Amino acid sequence: MHCVQSITPDILFLGASDRRQALFENVFPIPRGISYNSYLVKDEKTVLLDTADQAVGTRFLENLAYGLQERSLDYVVVNHMEPDHAATLLEVLNTYPQSQVVGNAKTIAMIGQFFDCDISGRTVTVKEGDTLNTGRHTFTFLMAPMVHWPEVMVTYDAADKVLFSADAFGTFGALSGNIFADEVNFERDWLDDARRYYANIVGKYGVQVQTLLKKAAGLDIACLCPLHGPVWRENIGWFVEKYQTWSTYAPENKTAAIFCGSVYGHTENAAEIVANRLAEKGVKGIRLYDVSHTDVSELVSEAFRCSHLVLASATYNGGIFTPMENFLLDLKSHNFQNRTVAVIDNGTWAATAGKQMREIVGAMKNMTVLENSVSLKSSVKETQRAELETLADTLAADILA
Repeated sequence: MHCVQSITPDILFLGASDRRQALFENVFPIPRGISYNSYLVKDEKTVLLDTADQAVGTRFLENLAYGLQERSLDYVVVNHMEPDHAATLLEVLNTYPQSQVVGNAKTIAMIGQFFDCDISGRTVTVKEGDTLNTGRHTFTFLMAPMVHWPEVMVTYDAADKVLFSADAFGTFGALSGNIFADEVNFERDWLDDARRYYANIVGKYGVQVQTLLKKAAGLDIACLCPLHGPVWRENIGWFVEKYQTWSTYAPENKTAAIFCGSVYGHTENAAEIVANRLAEKGVKGIRLYDVSHTDVSELVSEAFRCSHLVLASATYNGGIFTPMENFLLDLKSHNFQNRTVAVIDNGTWAATAGKQMREIVGAMKNMTVLENSVSLKSSVKETQRAELETLADTLAADILA
């Protein structure tokens, strides 16, 4: 049965949510589910903006049929060809054989890669700044390559001042009736998932996101329609500013995130000493994570949030404790930069993790690694406690400056 909501008198929300899938892209945990958003504009011509994942394919197609109310479908705009938004594209084209596909040259090529079909004569190929008029609505297409695939574009509707933003401004989390960000407590209930989505899905491409933000700044946007998560019609600037912060790799909060890789608890003891000392010095919002028990997507997200990082790792097989190494390599792969880092390592006979962590962090851009690192021999002694507290004092002074 259909489940359709109105965004404006002309624009319908056809999306559906999946609460069964455990991993997004088969890698990122989504305990709150995920929404796959699709939009229908009803004008003299009808326009579908993106389709949906097969996981919600039946509901999406029911929503589309209901939204059209037996009208024909004239255009399908493909802003993003990734299967979570385009897996049902062929079914739509087969169901509505008169419809034309609107996309850029890279999109049209990708359709042939994903589907064994012939859409020759059914495509409208657009480039930067091209427009499509459907009656009252005029759509302008703006390219957004690598946000986060090379074919991505966004579509601006001048009539209702709506930006259909593809994966930009998306977030993890299923929708529960309230499709608008102003109908939920977004900062409390959604911001962490929005940050985790950005950092892990788009985080590598800060330069490209900056390019898109500059284009968006020239538009009068009354409504922001992403392909995942809530639709924005109020306080849009607040969320855009979050993207400005994240895409410039600036910290969101001046505080410390402590990442601990401990085998038997001694390295964790050192991390807790640092955390307690930071608190004594007046640092608020400290977070301490066991990298073995926290999904790496959450660790990456917290690194994006915090201004200062503490990396505390046991030496393992002559190297960095495996979950810590995986986390650092993931950070590096996301083009992470612009942070202050403290290093603590531990080793019973050869504490080498600290040196190797410094090498990975040193390969990132504009990272300040504090000189007074601490190296433990098996467990914390009083001498090391003093060193750990001195390290924490240095961090606290920088955070609170």
